[in-house]
Amino acid sequence: MSDSTLLNGKKILIVDDESDILDILEEFLEMCEVARASTFDEARELLETRDFDVAVLDIMGVNGYGLLEIANRKKITAVMLTAHAFTPDNLVRSIKEGAASYLPKEEIPNIAAFLSDILKAKEKGRNTWGPWQERLPTSYFEKRWGAAWQDADRDFWEKFRAGIKARGAHAKRSGQD
Repeated sequence: MSDSTLLNGKKILIVDDESDILDILEEFLEMCEVARASTFDEARELLETRDFDVAVLDIMGVNGYGLLEIANRKKITAVMLTAHAFTPDNLVRSIKEGAASYLPKEEIPNIAAFLSDILKAKEKGRNTWGPWQERLPTSYFEKRWGAAWQDADRDFWEKFRAGIKARGAHAKRSGQD
């Protein structure tokens, strides 16, 4: 099944304070029912009054972590999208606060593939971060942040990788894969 087929008709909320980013996201997600918001208040209103399959949340400019909290409470799969907050600390925070993925804005052309991966993983009872690690391997982050970028949170990253492996093994044993 292609990325666009899996996403066909999915209700996606896209939130960013830059209208050109919203336009680009909407273009790449044309197969979806897209709602857009450019402020925290607009996004909060949409999250609280409508149902979405996925929310794509900018971190900076719209209080993305505040929106993530609302999305989690409503059980809406949330993906953090960022350019300026693309740091190891924000990646760790996104994971800890329950985001399904964390994407640099330079990966927007691949947004349909990332969202499809997340939805497939959820359907199979797998960790949504597994496909993310495959699409954005450690070497991607080493180029951006240096070879020692995980050293400050070594225990966290070991548990993170173990959690992905355990969830994938569980899905295979239970026949969900």
